[in-house]
Parts: sequence; structure tokens; C-alpha cells
Amino acid sequence: MPEVQKPRRCLFVDRDGTMIKEYPPLYQIDDFSKLSFYPEALLYLGRIARELDFELVLVSNQDGLGTPKFPEQDFTPVHRLIMETFAGEGVHFSEELIDRSMPEDGLDTRKPGIGMFGKYLDNPAFDIPGSYVIGDRITDVQLAKNLGCAAIWLKNNPTLGGGEVKDGAAELERHVALATKDWKDIYEYLRGKERSVIHTRNTSETMIEIALNLEGSGQCAINTGLHFFDHMLDQVGRHGGMDLSIRVQGDLHIDEHHTIEDTGIALGEAFAKALGSKRGIERYGFALPMDETEAKVLLDFGGRNWIVWNAVFRREKVGDMPTEMFFHFFKSFSDAARCNLHVECRGDNEHHKIEAIFKAFAKALKMAVRKDPLSDYLPSTKGVL
Repeated sequence: MPEVQKPRRCLFVDRDGTMIKEYPPLYQIDDFSKLSFYPEALLYLGRIARELDFELVLVSNQDGLGTPKFPEQDFTPVHRLIMETFAGEGVHFSEELIDRSMPEDGLDTRKPGIGMFGKYLDNPAFDIPGSYVIGDRITDVQLAKNLGCAAIWLKNNPTLGGGEVKDGAAELERHVALATKDWKDIYEYLRGKERSVIHTRNTSETMIEIALNLEGSGQCAINTGLHFFDHMLDQVGRHGGMDLSIRVQGDLHIDEHHTIEDTGIALGEAFAKALGSKRGIERYGFALPMDETEAKVLLDFGGRNWIVWNAVFRREKVGDMPTEMFFHFFKSFSDAARCNLHVECRGDNEHHKIEAIFKAFAKALKMAVRKDPLSDYLPSTKGVL
């Protein structure tokens, strides 16, 4: 059965004032003496292109391009140098959408109009709500609104373009995902969003919603209806250094089985989504003591599910959670996340043993999902995970 391709997210990137500096008063880069690259745009747009999963599309208004006021031969050599310089940093645009009209022409192809974007609209191959417009003008924010995506506003001169839109900046503010003057902020924002997911799993037995951010700081909000289970899942987020929110409505009036097992499945699915292509991750990951207890969790996000379980509990329940369900939780996670998971624990106190396992699991996750910011290497000799 052929693999279903995930819709592509796009970065619609403005050129002047975003990749290169503006040159007032005419704002036409028609000579090499006017060319100056925007600070750190080459560095961080290069990292975005190499490390993150976006299709790059150039979008630019070039007033009167091809007319005597702005001859083609004045524009093309400088533009070619800009594009070749960015290509040298790994930045390759799948398409260049350049409008040549004047503002008074009132054409829909001119930003913030969307006349040039027919290929991307109502096309299941593209995830427009998950895409961004990156630009320095209010018209770029307006374009994002018109496309149905968010804007990243490189707010180095917020007055530019104000006369070209009917909506004021304040009304457009809710469409701005990030306002900054720095490309580093753009990279860090997109990198954080890249490994952040909201995942739902609904069956006739459970309704589960999970928000996971692998680049978080350990902020957790857990509500499964089982207090001890909540306490253990809280360990995963806090000791794993990731933001984790889990809300479960399950058939606890029957028993705890479906709630615990389905949470394991949903959490594994969320990790699989958040890891994406897995490029640059450490892949493997921990042993820790807790008083008299020793817990070891070995983990491999290698794309194959397998679990080895070596933990025995003498009590039927700890708190409101049956101890037999801990194995089912971790097996469900392993199956859904497609990872190898080896769990081993020795100790006397059942609470300590379970908590040590969850803490070791959290540390193994933290180690394995860590992404090297300087590497886009896929940790596999097979070329796929």
C-alpha cells in the first residue's frame, strides 16, 4: 500500500526588507551598490531550510518591473545574486511569485491579494493553516490573513505598506504569530512549533486530547480521572523537560483498563507526530535510583515497536491504579510511537518502583528526542526511521 504523503507546510517569504534590506526612497534594488543582506537572514533561513520541514516560496511586489521605470536588466542580475547567495546556504525556493504591477493598478496578484496563490489554495497537497507568511510590511500580515495562515512580522519598520491596506495594524494583530526584528527569533519560534503537536484520539470508550511540546520547559496539566496515573504522567513532562497536557474522558465506571491503555496509545502517537522526520535527534536514551529502588529504561525511536518488561509488583493497586496496567501503558506507547522500550526495576517500595520507572522513562525520552541544533543527520544507516 503506497505511503500517504503529509500535506506540505509553506513559508511564503518576502524579499525586500526581509531577506535583504530596503533601499528608500524608491525601494527598488536595481544596482549592486544598493544590495545589503538583512542581518543573520542567511544564517537562520539556512537553518530553517535544512532543519525544518517547510516548502519555501518567495513572494515579492516589484513595482513596475519590466517597464522603463524599472527595466528587467536592472533587476535580474541583482536578484540572481541574492538567490544564488541564499542557495549557497541551502535555501532553495520551490517557486518565485513576483508581481510587477503598480499599487494603482489594483490587481489581485499584488500583495496582499492572493491572485498568485492558486496552486496552494484548496489543494490537499498543502497545509495552508500550518503555513506562515514572513515579511516586514503590514501587507504581509494582510496576506497571511487573506491566505488563512499566520504571519511572522519582521517588524523593522511597521509604517511601511500601511497605506496599501484598509485594516489597521491593531485589527491584524491577532493574525501575527510572532513580531520581531531578528531572524534568530524566527528560527527559534519555528523550531519550537515544529516539535509541538495537538493530538486527539476518540473511541467509543475514551476521548483523549494531548498537547505536547518537545521544546518546552516541563509545564504539565494532566487529568485522566486517575489521580496516581496523573501523578506519574506529570513526571514524564517535568523530568522530560517537555510541556505536556493530557485530558481524558474514559469509561472509568467500567474499570481503568481503557483509560490507561488508550492514553499510552495516544501519547505514543503524539510523540511519533512531534518527532516528524527524526532528523538530528539522538534517537537512543536512562537509569536512575530512588531511595532503595533502581530503575532502568532503554529506549530507541528506531521505527520498530518492541517491549521488554522486567518489573514485578506485589500489590494489586497503588493509589487508584492497578499495577498490572503499567505494562499495558508502556506497551501501548511502544506500539504507537514505534519504538523499542526495555524497562527493568528492582526495589522494595511499590510506589518508589513505579515512580522511578516513570522518571527514568522521562529521562530516556528527554535524551532520545534531543535535537542537535548543528546537525540534520538522520541517525540510521538505513536512511529512514
